[in-house]
Amino acid sequence: MEKAEGILIRKTLLTDTSLIVHWCTREHGIIRTAAKGARRPGSGFAGKLDLFYSADLIWVRAKKGDLHTLRECAVSSYREGIQKDYLRLLAAAYFSALVEQVAESDTPVDGLYGLLRRGLDWLQAHTPTRREVLFFEREVAADLGIHGEDGVSPITAIRGVYQRIPAQRENLMLRLGGG
Repeated sequence: MEKAEGILIRKTLLTDTSLIVHWCTREHGIIRTAAKGARRPGSGFAGKLDLFYSADLIWVRAKKGDLHTLRECAVSSYREGIQKDYLRLLAAAYFSALVEQVAESDTPVDGLYGLLRRGLDWLQAHTPTRREVLFFEREVAADLGIHGEDGVSPITAIRGVYQRIPAQRENLMLRLGGG
């Protein structure tokens, strides 16, 4: 069994009663876990698997593939403030999607994990502005070692390396007043 602290960054249906949960962890990068029975009434996962929650995880590594089995989950931060405001939610979704795009599976991502955790903690109490979004992008690019050189913005540098950026960015920047 493996253990780590993770931030829930995405979840999708696996079956009528189970979920696939994507986590960003410091030690293992992005991991995918199957939360079997998570949607059943009275599940041990009830109230523990929502976006942007931080939790202590215990999972069993898959013998084949990268879909591991989630055994236990103890929430350490609910970040309920993010759910109260659409702009906060949109920014949190963008931050998570950007980190998921650039982070690797089974590879430590200490800097990106810390940046995402700090960004989400900040969003819990603050409404985002363009300045904070651009700061987050600059820090992601710096962590990846792809600083925008010759006047190239960090997000353009990220797009150049990864061929795309998360779709949430356009909507977020429009709502914050600019592109």
